[in-house]
Amino acid sequence: MDTIRRLPASAGAEWLLGGFALLRRAPLALGTLGALWGVLGALVLAFALAVPALAAGLQLLLALAGPLLFAGLVWAVREVAQERPAQPGHLLQGLRPDCAPRLLATLLPQLAAGLVLGVLLLVMVGPQHLQELYAASEELNALARSGAQPTPEQVQALVAGLPAGRILLWLLLGVSAAVLVAMTVFVSVPRIVFDGRGGLAAMGDSLRACMLNLPAMLVFFLLAWIALFAIYFAVLLVMLVVQALVGPVLAAWLAQLLLMAAVMPLLAGAVLTAWGQLFPPSAAASPPAPDAASGRIEA
Repeated sequence: MDTIRRLPASAGAEWLLGGFALLRRAPLALGTLGALWGVLGALVLAFALAVPALAAGLQLLLALAGPLLFAGLVWAVREVAQERPAQPGHLLQGLRPDCAPRLLATLLPQLAAGLVLGVLLLVMVGPQHLQELYAASEELNALARSGAQPTPEQVQALVAGLPAGRILLWLLLGVSAAVLVAMTVFVSVPRIVFDGRGGLAAMGDSLRACMLNLPAMLVFFLLAWIALFAIYFAVLLVMLVVQALVGPVLAAWLAQLLLMAAVMPLLAGAVLTAWGQLFPPSAAASPPAPDAASGRIEA
């Protein structure tokens, strides 16, 4: 097993800066790859809505394609880091027979967390309270669709019989599980694709690296959340303008494509930068660390 570097907390900011720097090197090429991912997802969901009988299967296929497409995007970002052009064909690099099964293994933590949280929800809240919570949610949604603003008294009446403390505890457990899953898969994709590690071994490496550099991970999560919120707000402003020109449906599609075009290459670049800093260079292709002062990745 490779040695894992211990980095300062500021490394979390460098990872995000590295993602932005790589995206700025080839915004059109990398943005196109992210948009292609968004188009694929939109087409699958549209077909699922048109053929409800196939909805579950199509959504499962879309979920399975996630780590494969992300691996292709990480590959494209590495090409940009090495001063080579990113091409649409790079998005299919995760489908290689030597990588695909190991990449699909990275879905196991998400499945395990979902099952555990589902069981805990039934145990902690109970089926009866879950039905009450669903009914309250449906009533609030109906009020929102009608344009009416629910009063505090109405909301209090809807949730009066619900175990708020246990629901809050379950939500906290859900957030903790999401963070743990994120650390487990954080740098697992480049470990699989570039270092040749197995799926479980790569996830173990990722979790150990994140736990060893927990301050840097916390900084990265905080800054990434702020950056993603800013991107979402900018896309929302564009969507409002487009909606006034062409209608809500096309505006929603465009907003989805813009989000994927910006967010996915950014995350792929941040993951690639983190991988290059956390693990010693195992190949000439390992990306160098970004210069925090300039926001660029030095060759």
